[in-house]
Amino acid sequence: MKLNNAITDISGIEVGQAQDDEALTGCTVILCRKGAVAGVDVRGGAPGTRETDLLDPVNLVEKVHAIVLAGGSAFGLDTASGVMRYLDENGIGFDTGAGKVPIVPAAILFDLAVGNPEVRPDAEMGYRAASVATTEVPAEGNVGAGAGASIGKIFGPKSAMKSGIGTASMNIGGLIIGALVAVNAFGDVIDPSTGKIIAGARSTNLGPLKLGQEGYFGDTLEIMKTFIGRTVLGFATKANTVIGVVATNAKLTKAEATKVAQMAQDGLARTIRPAHTMLDGDTIFALATGEKKADPSTVGAFAAEVMAQAIVRAAQQAAPAGGLPGVYNESNQMMNQG
Repeated sequence: MKLNNAITDISGIEVGQAQDDEALTGCTVILCRKGAVAGVDVRGGAPGTRETDLLDPVNLVEKVHAIVLAGGSAFGLDTASGVMRYLDENGIGFDTGAGKVPIVPAAILFDLAVGNPEVRPDAEMGYRAASVATTEVPAEGNVGAGAGASIGKIFGPKSAMKSGIGTASMNIGGLIIGALVAVNAFGDVIDPSTGKIIAGARSTNLGPLKLGQEGYFGDTLEIMKTFIGRTVLGFATKANTVIGVVATNAKLTKAEATKVAQMAQDGLARTIRPAHTMLDGDTIFALATGEKKADPSTVGAFAAEVMAQAIVRAAQQAAPAGGLPGVYNESNQMMNQG
């Protein structure tokens, strides 16, 4: 099977996105109309989520009908209400006997420091994103929940770079695993094959340096060494996160899907330096559509690989916006603006 390197390569998974291009905020909806077994792993110290307790393996509901990723900080959780309304109108939900209730967990990222903080994703935007969901390859970069995403914020937004949405997939003997992620990390994004920074905190003494040249990046870990014994957080952007979904056609239990979500977090550790800080709300969901028998450890191992690829793409596909430089331009060349 030829893949499109996208989460929508898993049958039954659709993606819809909506954003305000001027305010630089938006939301991304991952729909599974027939339901998918779901798990979640919340690893960062500053999460913003909805309905994650429901995904605990000891709790009743087995399947979800959508996952929502949104900007707007806690305000953005309102987008899930719009997605629920869309699903309700289409007769999709958990059958309670008295009616069908759509199960829609959500996670948000903080993008209020980029663009217009007075404009936030709301229920209407969530409804709009759900209504345009499709099995086509999702757009990447400055779209949906990634519209206002940024990375490398140890010195605050003035030295950060633009990030966004990324997606990837792989096929291992008919086992298909995909990921979609919005990267809004405190740390830098690393190419795991080289260990080099792709995008992140910029040097405070840029001069004529261009993106990709030695000395362009400040290297967040090296900067943190200078703060031993005192706080590093006085001027850092205090609200960051990586939020994403891994999906597979494997047949998994709720407990196994939770383990896959946990293992997928290793993709963050391989590509974001540092990851899972007290200033990040890193949250990863896992969805399993149940079409193929597979060992959950195998699924989780490759979920981490696919998540790492999607994170790298989220940085590579982000264009300059909100006064922040991005890696991507119309010619798909490395560039420095802002």
